[in-house]
Amino acid sequence: MSESKLNLFSFSGKTRILHLTWFAFFLTFVMWFSHAPLMASIREAFDLTDQQVKMLLILNVALTIPARIIIGMLVDAFGPRRVYSLLLFISSFLCFGFAFADSFERLAMMRFLMGFVGAGFVIGIRMISEWFPARQVGVAEGIYGGWGNFGSAAAALSLPTIALLFGGDDGWRYAIGLTGVLALIYSVVYFFTVSDTPKGSTYFKPKRNGAMEVTSKGDFFLYLVMNVPLYAALAVLNWKLGPSNLGMLGEATTGMIYAVLAGIYIFQSIRVYQINSHVFREEVPEIERYKFKQVAVLDLAYMVTFGSELAVVSMLPLFFMDTFELSQVAAGMLASGFAFMNLVARPSGGLLSDRFGRKKTLLILLAGLASGYLLMGLIDSSWPVLLAVAITMGCSFFVQSGEGAVFAMVPLVKRRLTGQVAGMAGAYGNVGAVSFLTVLSFVSPQIFFTVIAGAAVITLVAVAFFLEEPEGHMAEVLPDGTVQMIKVT
Repeated sequence: MSESKLNLFSFSGKTRILHLTWFAFFLTFVMWFSHAPLMASIREAFDLTDQQVKMLLILNVALTIPARIIIGMLVDAFGPRRVYSLLLFISSFLCFGFAFADSFERLAMMRFLMGFVGAGFVIGIRMISEWFPARQVGVAEGIYGGWGNFGSAAAALSLPTIALLFGGDDGWRYAIGLTGVLALIYSVVYFFTVSDTPKGSTYFKPKRNGAMEVTSKGDFFLYLVMNVPLYAALAVLNWKLGPSNLGMLGEATTGMIYAVLAGIYIFQSIRVYQINSHVFREEVPEIERYKFKQVAVLDLAYMVTFGSELAVVSMLPLFFMDTFELSQVAAGMLASGFAFMNLVARPSGGLLSDRFGRKKTLLILLAGLASGYLLMGLIDSSWPVLLAVAITMGCSFFVQSGEGAVFAMVPLVKRRLTGQVAGMAGAYGNVGAVSFLTVLSFVSPQIFFTVIAGAAVITLVAVAFFLEEPEGHMAEVLPDGTVQMIKVT
């Protein structure tokens, strides 16, 4: 832990953990976005309408919202080794279910359940924060997130060709099923090759489970407010499936789901109070406090960075295919440029944050993101294809660097809550994806890109006025009452 430089060519110590963990994340993204580059084949196999295609895109990111919250709690309580291995194991079978679905209803259900795999990202955030010091955590988290996110680009680049190699009308099924096989094997590999912390280190766990701990009355109410969009995004999905839109759910079923969502929110709010009722009786000692507004602003920043990436990666192959009249393979390869930048962009965002300040870096990257999406909103069939791809990759650099900047800060909020903070920020990424894809279902792709740019400008203002640069140390209390100070600058 005392090393001052990060040697990526090493496969020992903390670097070994980094490589094993980013590859686990990589596989989750290959599975999660295995459908996107093969959507034309899926559309033909099931004779899907445009609305059904868009619904599959929304279903793909919906379950990840609650899954990331739940996984965040589980990883804080049980450790990343066990939780990541279990997630890979379960997700592989969900992948098989999607690959060999025999009706649109089953296809839609399995795609909804496949959103569960998107929660894997949260697990690695806690793992990396345990192994790397503050001066390296930004670039380490950036490498983890960026190289793992590249799984969506790898899927776009390889799966159409793999489907052709399998051949026949079911080639796409075998290509998607193959990703599940890889995840199943690696679930065993990961379990037996990593540990949650370096030898001799303490794995801090929350004092209470079931909701995030807060440390003031104001933070309690802000936490309740920030939970609302998580349920609102699921309500939007329910509305899209309801009788006034796709008609996949009846009026009674839709109403029941609304009631269930409201009931879960009320139940969770009660649980939040049970966990944090002490803040109304006495002040939390200064040494144990953290500011929940840090979590709230980072949630919004991840909503417009990762949320927009999820949405754009899902629709970009078809956008290029329809706009420039390309083949499925060519469109998938060109669209992969957006996610391809993850290899360098997300680590760059983390590195810049470590070197030049986390708040300043995030502000600059959000400004670049907004500008990039405004330019993408101007792309149409009159553009040269290469120029469109260049603008797309330039925009993606700011998007993914922004993601790296967000998660250069997440592990520095409160160590024992890192999984839950990462889970909530990650869930907001999916809120953004659901929101932006819902907008896409009503408007042209050009307006869709412009809406994302507007959301980025609003977030930039929130970061400028409310986010604070991490300074000094954060404190964690050992089981024996000893206070351990963890450096955050």
